[in-house]
Amino acid sequence: MIKITIYKNSKGSFAGLKSLGHAGYADMGYDIICSAVSALVINTINSIEAFTEDRLKIKTDEEKGMIEFKFVDDISQNSTLLMKALELGLQGIERDYNDGYIRIKFKEV
Repeated sequence: MIKITIYKNSKGSFAGLKSLGHAGYADMGYDIICSAVSALVINTINSIEAFTEDRLKIKTDEEKGMIEFKFVDDISQNSTLLMKALELGLQGIERDYNDGYIRIKFKEV
């Protein structure tokens, strides 16, 4: 199962995200859920870095299927929009593949 944790601060603003694990939907390299989650998360990171001034702290562990990023400071409106789009995409995957392949939770940091 892919466990997604969306970090928000006490004001409800996005503070980062952690994706951990593998969906187990299909064999490695053929798992459409893992591929979709990876594409959404990596594209969001790349978009934040390319289109905003916001800085990220990023950690990865390919073996565990982990990628985590946290905003260094308060985030801009553009990053907020990108994070909302990421959240929407991940929730769509969770809704469409609701057999225990992906779980999203929110955590205040």
